[in-house]
Order: sequence, then C-alpha cells, then structure tokens
Amino acid sequence: MSKKLELLKKKLLYRASYRGTKEMDILLSNFVKKYINDFDTNQLKSLESFLKLEDETILNYYNHNIIDQEIDRNSISKIFKEFKI
Repeated sequence: MSKKLELLKKKLLYRASYRGTKEMDILLSNFVKKYINDFDTNQLKSLESFLKLEDETILNYYNHNIIDQEIDRNSISKIFKEFKI
C-alpha cells in the first residue's frame, strides 16, 4: 500500500474518532474501522467528504432518516445507514 493512501486512512480514522461528542466518536470510529480497509480510493475520497459533514446532519440521517441533499449525494451514506454497532 502506498504511503499516501496509508496517511489518508490514518487521517480518516482520526477524523472519525474525534468528532466532539462521545456518541459520534464511537459510531463513526467503529464504522470507519470496519470498512476502511475494504474501500477503494474513490470510496476513501467519498468517506473523507462524508466525515466533513456536520455531526447533526449525520446523526439525523442515521437515526431519523432525515435526508439532507449533501448526505444523499455521498455514496458512503448508504453504507453508513446500514451499519450497526
């Protein structure tokens, strides 16, 4: 695996693990840990965009199926919606 790809994965795991609320830290870090090694480069880029979304947007989508246009365009959101801890 290239060094650049390895650095991206570390960055994504860090971003998922330190969100600001313990609930989101747990939810997103577990999701990223489960899938990060299965994702191809394009999916990792989508994951990076997904992790830039606000916690409230992600949580509302996950818990209440409130769909924001930005989250709906991201391919990772469908995988995330099916994820269970």
